[in-house]
Amino acid sequence: MSLIEDLHERGLNRNVLVVVWGEFGRTPKINANAGRDHWGNVQSVLLAGENYRHGQVIGSSNARAEVPKDRPLWPYDVVATIYDHLGIDPHQTPLTPSDRTVPLLAKGEVIRELL
Repeated sequence: MSLIEDLHERGLNRNVLVVVWGEFGRTPKINANAGRDHWGNVQSVLLAGENYRHGQVIGSSNARAEVPKDRPLWPYDVVATIYDHLGIDPHQTPLTPSDRTVPLLAKGEVIRELL
């Protein structure tokens, strides 16, 4: 939290995007070893900085954290948002050295609730 507050106090929040992102969530049930296993169906991402509208939860899981419920987002949506922050059009199709066009992202949209 101190990093984010410091960025805002110094006016650097418009240039810096803080991304906290795990590669998976955890299962909704405790396993036999009193832990929780990897769960790719639901995960959390925190974005701070830019001129984004903060202090909101975008998307949710069902009550047991098993599956997305409201406004499911995907990793490619987060990546599209990061590209947008960097000034890169996530829909561009750059030319490869062999003169082929390849989409930067096969799919994904900037998370509109942040704008």
